Amino acid sequence: MRRTFLTLLLLLVLPVALPAAVQPVFNRAPLAEVPYAELPLGAIRPRGWLLDQLERQRDGLTGHLDECYSEIVGDNNAWLGGDGDTWERGPYWVDGLFPLAWILDDAALKAKARKWVEAMLASAREDGYFGNATDHPYIEGQQRGKSHDWWPKMVALKILKQYYMATGDPRALKVMSGYFRYQAAHLDSEPLDHWTEWGKWRGGDNLAMVYWLYNQTGEAFLLELGDKIHAQTVDWTGLFLDGECLRTQHAFHCVNLAHGFKEPVVYWQRSRSPEHLAAPDKALGVIRTTLGLPTGLWVGDEMTDFGDPVRGSEFCTISEMMFSLEEMLRITGDLRRADHLERIAYNALPTQATDTFDARQYFQQTNQVACTREVRPFVTEHFGTDNVFGLLNGYPCCTCNMHQAWPKLVQNLWYATLDGGLAALVYAPSEVKATLPDGTAVRLEEETAYPFDGLVSLTVDFHSRKVREAAFPLYLRIPSWCTDARVRVNGESLAADIRPGQPVRIDRTWRRGDRVELILPMAVSTQNWYGGSTVFERGPLVYVLKMQERWEKKAFAGEDRAQYGPYYYEVTSATPWNYGFSASLAGKHAYSVQVSPVDAYPWTLSNAPVSIRVHLVRMKYWVPFRGNAGPIAYFAQDGRDYEGDEEVELIPYGCSTLRIAEFPTRP
Repeated sequence: MRRTFLTLLLLLVLPVALPAAVQPVFNRAPLAEVPYAELPLGAIRPRGWLLDQLERQRDGLTGHLDECYSEIVGDNNAWLGGDGDTWERGPYWVDGLFPLAWILDDAALKAKARKWVEAMLASAREDGYFGNATDHPYIEGQQRGKSHDWWPKMVALKILKQYYMATGDPRALKVMSGYFRYQAAHLDSEPLDHWTEWGKWRGGDNLAMVYWLYNQTGEAFLLELGDKIHAQTVDWTGLFLDGECLRTQHAFHCVNLAHGFKEPVVYWQRSRSPEHLAAPDKALGVIRTTLGLPTGLWVGDEMTDFGDPVRGSEFCTISEMMFSLEEMLRITGDLRRADHLERIAYNALPTQATDTFDARQYFQQTNQVACTREVRPFVTEHFGTDNVFGLLNGYPCCTCNMHQAWPKLVQNLWYATLDGGLAALVYAPSEVKATLPDGTAVRLEEETAYPFDGLVSLTVDFHSRKVREAAFPLYLRIPSWCTDARVRVNGESLAADIRPGQPVRIDRTWRRGDRVELILPMAVSTQNWYGGSTVFERGPLVYVLKMQERWEKKAFAGEDRAQYGPYYYEVTSATPWNYGFSASLAGKHAYSVQVSPVDAYPWTLSNAPVSIRVHLVRMKYWVPFRGNAGPIAYFAQDGRDYEGDEEVELIPYGCSTLRIAEFPTRP
């Protein structure tokens, strides 16, 4: 223990000689060719509202979790050499803390993140194992056993990968290579589910890191190790192609399903089998009419269930499904993954944490009319704490795992392309700096109010004042929901085949100050979801009933305080919510859309940049039940259980806390 501590101290004090900046790396043979590669961590910087979002994380729990939750992620954590928590929660936090620190270039956050990375590097043994190797007796609230479990190491490997992408430190490659040799030597006797079942469900994360290292080093044994990991992982391809498990209640833990989506696509790089690419599409098609929610997620509180809008969706599902989609997008270039990624990021993600990032929900509901401490009909219920906002309420995994979502979205706004260019596949205000294959350092600034407005403007610049021009292709994604997109270069319309769901390629010699404008008109539309309910959409956003909010901070007491943390927020409203959509008002469905300038932080009730006025009816018998919108037929072909005709206001889902997103449908 003392030797490890001294080694860690020296590594934190003494500078480490690092190579030149990391460059994008594409797949090595025999892995399949992929269209995109990640840029170095820190090459993409957020701007505008997205920068404000990340700064709120810095000032909130992401930047201070070691103070607010010190008993788990403080200095006594076993990953740091202590005898405390040894499992997933420390790495979960750092998996989000690390990219946040480098994207913001924040010295204080970097110091916190580096401490964990240096401890991981220093813990590597001669046989390749790294991390804590000692189990300790159980203490309430801590996971101190099963230190050798494969699953938490999968999260730690993602951290080491990001560390290398930020610094180029070869020690990360050495430790990962040694660990994978250790894994290759032990998986036969100690398979992925040897200590806990989580490893076999989440083996796709392990596999992704194996292939990433192979692309860096070319070590042949990694391909065979990948085959073994794939064989020991749950057969997601077979489950997805069959589909029956997605028509069955309680078939999966909701977060395992999010992890599972990437595994067939990751392994496709090795197998090149069409069924591995087809499997996720088949699964998403089934989920759309069974488990699915209009936010791009599914009901999972914690076990999967049919998509009733008052059932819960766990925060960890957001983080892990976004990561899966980011991996799938990079590997396949399928722009539907970017559409799906934005659907989650710009609807579900902003609303499940407080504006100051000091609290989160364990479960959110698409029809959420109160966040109160009441027992709701969730499969895994935690004494009425699941949908209030707090530090540890529900279960504390999400307190540690919620931090990766926004920073990794930033990291996946832009990619390097196989033909030496750049691709903007997910839209948000940002800036990217990249080095072209000929060594030219280029900078592109993205100005946009997306996802609230469809104008995306890009300006070209170069790092050196001596460089006036450079030739490279620029790719822009056309979302599948946009049927009449347009592109202008320096004010002139681009003569190109512009189609929904396809990229536009602009290959030219770019000069400093060149400006590209992508115009994505956003029309209001409706879709039918659970039970025939009606959902309003515009662009990538779902629009929901605007409900006034009353926030009240309360204290947990006694045993609850020890289990759930010191405080929580309840949110209630006096706004009527029992509205439905009636086709009889078709003549009044010319929606009135008002778009305002985007505030530095748009994800609030008062700052919502878009408002849609619609005519709805009141459902006479739809009443509250135990804090929920009570049971109702979401579709009826006759009957008169509604009355009136009221004009109401809809706002973006992500700007709401209380809402109706799925409206009962009537004639």
